[in-house]
Amino acid sequence: MLNLQSRQAISPPPSTRPVLTVVVDTEEEFDWSQPFDRRNVGVNSIAAQPLAHERVFDKHGVVPTYVIDWPVATTPSSIAVLKKLMDEGRCEIGTHLHPWVSPPYTEEVNNFNSYAGNLPRELEFEKLRLLTEAITANFGRAPKVFKAGRYGVGPHTAEIIAELGYTVDASVVPHTDMSADDGPDFSAHGRDPYWFEVSGQRLMEQPATATYAGLLHKQGPWLHPMLLTAPAKAMRLPGIASRLGMLERVKITPEGYSLEELKRATRCLVSSGGRFVGLTYHSPSLQPGNTPYVHHPNHLDQFLQTLDKYIHFFKNEMNGVVMSSTTYISHIKTLSLEANMR
Repeated sequence: MLNLQSRQAISPPPSTRPVLTVVVDTEEEFDWSQPFDRRNVGVNSIAAQPLAHERVFDKHGVVPTYVIDWPVATTPSSIAVLKKLMDEGRCEIGTHLHPWVSPPYTEEVNNFNSYAGNLPRELEFEKLRLLTEAITANFGRAPKVFKAGRYGVGPHTAEIIAELGYTVDASVVPHTDMSADDGPDFSAHGRDPYWFEVSGQRLMEQPATATYAGLLHKQGPWLHPMLLTAPAKAMRLPGIASRLGMLERVKITPEGYSLEELKRATRCLVSSGGRFVGLTYHSPSLQPGNTPYVHHPNHLDQFLQTLDKYIHFFKNEMNGVVMSSTTYISHIKTLSLEANMR
């Protein structure tokens, strides 16, 4: 897990405009309902990624970070699509480790090992080293943003990414415990970015935003876990709390959430002092039939409309600004410098 003991909070002044970043989990297509399989390495959906730029990102000035895994980073057709966007200044390229399709292929393919942080340090390091080198060679730039596949950070992940030259981790999902599925426990991580020290280097955590909405949103970090207990679920309390507008947990993504849910959560986040929103989704959703969220062409149109209208809402109603993941680091450093000069 990421070291919380060295965590240094990032707390922009209340007058600071909220910032939105976009990180796309850019990966192969596979059936999410089936076991992991090293043979699933198709990347046909990468050709569809420019559609999001043409319909949404370009008009809003969004420069997303495509965090890419081994099949994407080593397939000539997908390299051509993403490198063109990168060379035009329309995206950044980061790293996304799906260990089951990333060499060396020495571990058993199973659910436990699908979280790279569960692997022996040497194997996790070697997989990420080879992937980092492939991205650097094929895109001409060393990636600086890392997001663990399945959010699967472990006890050695932070020191590995520091050693390999990364400056941003985007693997945390706030207030989320995946330990029942052999994954990480982010219960102690809040919604806000923070600096952390590892191996003498300073990195920034930029979480994927998962936050609370409703009249009791400020009590969400301790109240929502109580609603997820077996007795509370048996009484259908999570659904009741949501329908009554009391409390709901929302991840900022067009996958599985409506525009109104995203708006409600963002209003609560900003009103309670939050100044960072990390929006994320999966690249295969841009091609119907690949993910549970986009089955048909009409679903894709709705997906893009939600993305478009949410960013418009964020910029206009929330008076927000959009930044790339690496630009956000410069932004925070500037704010810190200005504060020190006062």
